[in-house]
Amino acid sequence: MSPAGSKARAPRQAPGAPQVLLDLLSARGPSGYEAAPVAIWREAAGEFAQVSTDVVGTPVARVPPRAGARDGRSSIGRSKLGRRRLLVMGHIDEIGVIVTHIDDDGFLWFRPVGGWDPQILIGQRVLIDTRDGPIPGLVGRKPIHLLRDEEEKKVVQIRDMHIDVGARDGAQARKLVRIGDVAVIDSLPLELPNGRLSARALDNRIGSYVALQAARLVADAGGAAWELVAAAVTQEETTFAGSRTSAFALEPSAAIVIDVTHATDAPGIEVKEEGRHKLGSGPVICRGSTLNEALFELLHETARKDKIPFTIQASARATGTDADAVHLSRGGVPTALVSVPLRYMHSPVELVQLDDVDACARLVAAAALRLRPSSEFAR
Repeated sequence: MSPAGSKARAPRQAPGAPQVLLDLLSARGPSGYEAAPVAIWREAAGEFAQVSTDVVGTPVARVPPRAGARDGRSSIGRSKLGRRRLLVMGHIDEIGVIVTHIDDDGFLWFRPVGGWDPQILIGQRVLIDTRDGPIPGLVGRKPIHLLRDEEEKKVVQIRDMHIDVGARDGAQARKLVRIGDVAVIDSLPLELPNGRLSARALDNRIGSYVALQAARLVADAGGAAWELVAAAVTQEETTFAGSRTSAFALEPSAAIVIDVTHATDAPGIEVKEEGRHKLGSGPVICRGSTLNEALFELLHETARKDKIPFTIQASARATGTDADAVHLSRGGVPTALVSVPLRYMHSPVELVQLDDVDACARLVAAAALRLRPSSEFAR
């Protein structure tokens, strides 16, 4: 039985993006079926950290504190060895679809896994992960020539679409595919000019990559005053399951969540609502009522002193990210949110600038290295 998404390496199309990032973006891993990208993440993290995976599939990489860094204060947020712990996480799942019905003509009907703009799915090629390996399919609907006047005016819904796998009838289709098989759009990463990278799973495979790289940088520096635990959490696009369970089990003293946010230098986006976050302007540090102000100030001051470009985003209520689950864990976790500007979110052509990705990892690592054994972030 093949896990969702093979580990086959993506072909490098131009120098720029690290191979591990291309591999992560090429692996198929919709929410609840993240085994393939998790295997790639684990292999990379194992080069510098102690790695394990929990029962919901979230891998974690532990970087111990530097020698002699111990805290004699409160036991809250400390491991069994008495260490303060910083949790850095990005979710590793992506949006996809799941097969709900196979009709007698051999067509597959499906529902979304995560949030889709249905218009994007029309005419896409998909890869369906089955027990015998991936098979291709095509997302179809009634051709525009055959739509009646009232149908032409309606926005297409996912219930109006089907997947065609080339089966001659339902019996053959049911031999190929089972109810509950999942699929993602069939596309590989594409490197563009000016250090820009497009891929279908940047939201938020890029966050898991930043967490990985930040942990690597801290390990290369000999560790921080706190233990750093990087996590590539699962199921963010559906239930926040990975962040809920990881924050509960790991009991961090503080947490930095890495995600993506809307780049506002694309046409039609209102900067008065979203803020000004251009590609190339660096990581986006979020402020808001659910986020910890002192942790924000640490990130802000670190970026300023280390001359890392950044912008600031305001969140009025929930952030729509794993931070919403983490900050409420147990008795509460001081939580920060750092994002990478991204164009065309939840599409097969999501787009980031690699400079921003690198700057995000450097910022998180530098902030971790500024922590002191006595650092506190209680409100």
